[in-house]
Amino acid sequence: MTKDDLTAWALKNGWQMIGGHPSLTKPSAPKEAIVRMVLKATVVHVEAKKPAGKWEKLTGASYAQVVADQETGVPGGLGLETIPGFRMLMQENRDRQVFAARR
Repeated sequence: MTKDDLTAWALKNGWQMIGGHPSLTKPSAPKEAIVRMVLKATVVHVEAKKPAGKWEKLTGASYAQVVADQETGVPGGLGLETIPGFRMLMQENRDRQVFAARR
């Protein structure tokens, strides 16, 4: 996947651009990013915000290692499936976007 592919996938799946990065937010604070994808020239990093406010790198890979799953489209190679609570957070963000669009 490329930088543009990852950005398009993220925005289609509940992520939003915050501070120039595709980001996920807390359900209770939808304007503050707690997980973000940092898309660099040759690699992508997934980072989580610690309670102290610093960003901690959870995982990362070169674009060549990131491949979309044939069935779900979820980027493989980043280890997103191994991050506890990640799917739930992504689902909550996606649901919030869907219901906000219906208003």
